Amino acid sequence: MDRVNRADRTIRVLLADDQALVRAAFAMLVESAPDMAVVGQAGTGREAVDLTRAARADLVVMDVRMPDLDGIEATRLIAADEDLAGVKVLMLTTYDTDEHVVEALRAGASGFLVKDTKPAELLDAIRTVAAGESLLSPGPTARLIARVLRQPRTPESEAPVPGGLGCLSERERQVLTLVARGLNNTEVADALGLSPLTSKTHVSRIMGKLGARDRAQLVILGYESGLVRPGTAPDG
Repeated sequence: MDRVNRADRTIRVLLADDQALVRAAFAMLVESAPDMAVVGQAGTGREAVDLTRAARADLVVMDVRMPDLDGIEATRLIAADEDLAGVKVLMLTTYDTDEHVVEALRAGASGFLVKDTKPAELLDAIRTVAAGESLLSPGPTARLIARVLRQPRTPESEAPVPGGLGCLSERERQVLTLVARGLNNTEVADALGLSPLTSKTHVSRIMGKLGARDRAQLVILGYESGLVRPGTAPDG
């Protein structure tokens, strides 16, 4: 069947949502894209973890709230599995003020979208996250993270915290500050008078030095380290 061959050379997407109609709608949308294929559908978090392994998914579109095992814990298990090191998680939530989103980012998600996002935006988000970029809107995401990080953290909700920022150069600290505020590579480059390639290289080096999984974790680290303070992020 052509769909099997397509899946071998396109973005392999697993859909995880407890509502069958939502999964069906997303599946139709994803399958309409020439560079994507749905390789599985899960109705619970535990099923999502199992199918991610079995279907060799590249990316999981994960609902935050699901029975059996919620999307956050499922994301944490996927991120902690060495055999699934290349799998990306795009978290879906009903509201952009859902405070579970921050815990999802800590757990290893590469970004989030609200469920009522436009179809084209969902497909673009899948491509962005699959390519290794995080999907973080400067306004809602930065405000959300700033608010939630003021709250006490429980030991079970904490992701491993990399070392301090002393290993970063002054330029790298500047780049990290802008990344933590939600700017993409091009915006960071414009702000600092760099080329986009140089900006991307700085981000990659920062992730390597700090042991961060992706840009989403850099945003968390920027706030947790005090490099970016709540209330200083732009509304962009």
